[in-house]
Amino acid sequence: MRSKAAKVALCGVVSALSVVLMLMTGIVPIATIALPALAGCLTIAIVAETNVRYGFAVYCVVSVLAILLTPDREAILFYILFFGYYPTLYGLLMRIKRKPLRVLAKFGVFNLAMALETTMAVWVLQIPLSEMEVFGKWSIPILAVMLNVVFVLYDYSMNGLIVLYIRRLHPLVQKYIK
Repeated sequence: MRSKAAKVALCGVVSALSVVLMLMTGIVPIATIALPALAGCLTIAIVAETNVRYGFAVYCVVSVLAILLTPDREAILFYILFFGYYPTLYGLLMRIKRKPLRVLAKFGVFNLAMALETTMAVWVLQIPLSEMEVFGKWSIPILAVMLNVVFVLYDYSMNGLIVLYIRRLHPLVQKYIK
């Protein structure tokens, strides 16, 4: 991108689309996790067209607007605590040369975010912990394993989305934004 105005305009468009997706959590309540994940994935375009700083700026703007406008409070937690910044952070984590350290860092970020989300859901949003105890005393470990399996799929999909964006959409965006 050549001008700062074009970068800011792209950030505004992506921010607006992300907020619309977050607002839809009030319309489609079963999408409490899916819509924040989609909203976060839109920042792939920001990082690809500008840089990581603009990606984090979009994350901050959407987070504030989501707090003010989004009816589903748990969706807001998912966006703020993981899905909003992870696509931007993904590029930074991929710079870690040693694969075991990179994988450990990714799982560390995810598990810390999910532990924080669960804690805030129980203490701040007053969601009863009993709703999470489907498997009795093994509920928390089983849920943690299941979430980590889903994270592996999400992380793998993130790489595919980035490749798809760079190959297919990046040339189109460049043509219209120049």
